[in-house]
Amino acid sequence: MKVYKNILIVIFLGTLLSCSEDTIASFGTGTITGKVVKNGENEPLENVKVSTSPASSTVFTDENGDFVLNDVPEGEYSVQAKKDGYLTQFEGASVLVSAEVNVIFEMLPEGANNRQPAVPQAVFPADNAQAQALEIDFSWIGSDPEMDALSYELELRNDINNDVLTYSNIPDTTFTVSGLNFGYKYFWQIKASDDINEPVLSSVYSFKTLKIPNNRIFYVRRENGNSIIFTRDENGNEFQLTPSDQNSFRPRKNNHTNKIAFLRSISGETHLFTMNPDGSQQMQITSSVPVNAFNMNNVDFSWANNGASLVYPNFQKLYKIDGTGGGTQLLYQTPDGSFITEVAVSQDDSIMALLTNNSDGYNASIYTIDSSGNLLDSVISGLPGALGGIDLSVDNKRILYSRDVSGFESPQYRQLNTRLFIYDFTTNVSGDISSSKTEGTNDFDPRFSPNEAEVIFVNTSNDGISPVNILKINIDTSNANSGSRSDLYQNSLMPDWE
Repeated sequence: MKVYKNILIVIFLGTLLSCSEDTIASFGTGTITGKVVKNGENEPLENVKVSTSPASSTVFTDENGDFVLNDVPEGEYSVQAKKDGYLTQFEGASVLVSAEVNVIFEMLPEGANNRQPAVPQAVFPADNAQAQALEIDFSWIGSDPEMDALSYELELRNDINNDVLTYSNIPDTTFTVSGLNFGYKYFWQIKASDDINEPVLSSVYSFKTLKIPNNRIFYVRRENGNSIIFTRDENGNEFQLTPSDQNSFRPRKNNHTNKIAFLRSISGETHLFTMNPDGSQQMQITSSVPVNAFNMNNVDFSWANNGASLVYPNFQKLYKIDGTGGGTQLLYQTPDGSFITEVAVSQDDSIMALLTNNSDGYNASIYTIDSSGNLLDSVISGLPGALGGIDLSVDNKRILYSRDVSGFESPQYRQLNTRLFIYDFTTNVSGDISSSKTEGTNDFDPRFSPNEAEVIFVNTSNDGISPVNILKINIDTSNANSGSRSDLYQNSLMPDWE
């Protein structure tokens, strides 16, 4: 029994001595000091959270980037430095009793290990592509190694001037650019950005647009609520001249100045603009006195003075303005207060043909005046129904117009049987040239061809909702094909042939 008691005493003393050694070691502490700076710049970083693993205490760096961790138990530690916008850093530290260990952190910006996007590659138009349209759907290939969201920037330059077109914040790898110029060589480049690394630039690609079309016919097509002016070359290639996001209509070419005048809706008004035959250099002409009539779909204006001036209506008044803008002057005012809807000035400026009507478009008249506003000839008046589409022949002997012979009148200005007529000033007789017109359709908006052997015009069903098409008719009575009609352009209107 005594032997057993002695054994228990030995075991108890051994255990007591062992516990006393662990307790003494756990109270031995040291200090961790250090500094946090930006990697590569040695600029101190303030308010960096510094902590250890195993956990001891947590502190934040001061304005000098310095920190001190006091009373850290002796042992091996991983020290962590953490701050928003930077990559978290770790450094090892061996803490000894009553000793100080120093740790330096060089922190990298967040994303420093993120790889750049891949270099964008062109898909369309291909490098050195030829005869491209004036509206191009650019496309390219882009990717990122970390699948970061990318945004793109498209830059366009040309070989004619110093214009630079820049389109930023493109979220996809396609982008449509319209309003390019005919016959230009363009250079394009894509910049890809992941908002982390420096943007990556593609190679510089090039393409050429179509040459200026050799065409004398211009017309309008309505798309998505806007009227857009187009032309076609002799091969049937169609070219858009005005932007899709603007309402532009009623083109009128002047060969002497090689300019096209047209109407455009802007800020709730309708104004005269001009442009080159390729759609470039679009410029607003009118400003203080806009174009106005009972119905802007029917209004028409005219070049004058060999293209030096434009003549246009504003309700009961007729104005003239310089072809480059400015110099607005009142030419004429209707004596009965009727609205002027259309005007056509002869090539020698000796006469002006006017189409007038009331605010509903009816009680219409067509007559001519001289430059002083004196009445010359009354072509038609006092008949029910709609009139429209006046155009003078080059020798001032004939005038072309349209008339709804049904005499129908309605608040919607619907026409039931509109036909084309030519009035001869020498005989004072009007001749119907719509003899081949399909029943239930209307012919309107006529214009003489340059040689005046044909007339270009618009035809559509009288239901008011069917497609509107451009046709031409032969009016040369010496030709066996006189009176024959042929289709030109589908879904088109407001033709001009100069």
